[in-house]
Amino acid sequence: MLVLLAFIIIFHITSAALLFVATIDNAWWVGDNFSVDVWRVCRNNSNCTEINESFSDYATLQAVQASMILSTILCCIAFFIFLLQLFRLKQGERFVLTSIIQLMSCLCVMIGASIYTDRRQDFHNNNAEYSSYMMEEGRYGYSFILAWVAFAFTFISGLMYLVLRKRK
Repeated sequence: MLVLLAFIIIFHITSAALLFVATIDNAWWVGDNFSVDVWRVCRNNSNCTEINESFSDYATLQAVQASMILSTILCCIAFFIFLLQLFRLKQGERFVLTSIIQLMSCLCVMIGASIYTDRRQDFHNNNAEYSSYMMEEGRYGYSFILAWVAFAFTFISGLMYLVLRKRK
């Protein structure tokens, strides 16, 4: 049982780390001379411009930002609740709340990454100052991929907590 708990703790911490990197790092859409995330656009990896209200789909991008931040916060809260429930609740009641919060984190990261996937082309096409060099030569970056990996990890973690609640 201790090995299983250690594995779940490591898996959960890995999920949180993936969410932090995917949310913060500037690599959702990359090319040879630029990188874009949900916060800023960087040319030549040094000349960075914050994405603000002048961005045509700013409200949609804010939804991506909010859902990624919320998923990270929920994942951290689920970990702390897991630690509290580990010693406080009797068997059969353990980890249900942790599982629910972790699955909500999973849902939030899925929403954020899905919105970005669906609207990415509109983000770049509707903003003349960005679209001239981003559309033709770009590709999804590692932060975008990490967001989808974090989705899978948080989903599996949420399911593991449901299974673990019945273990002795």
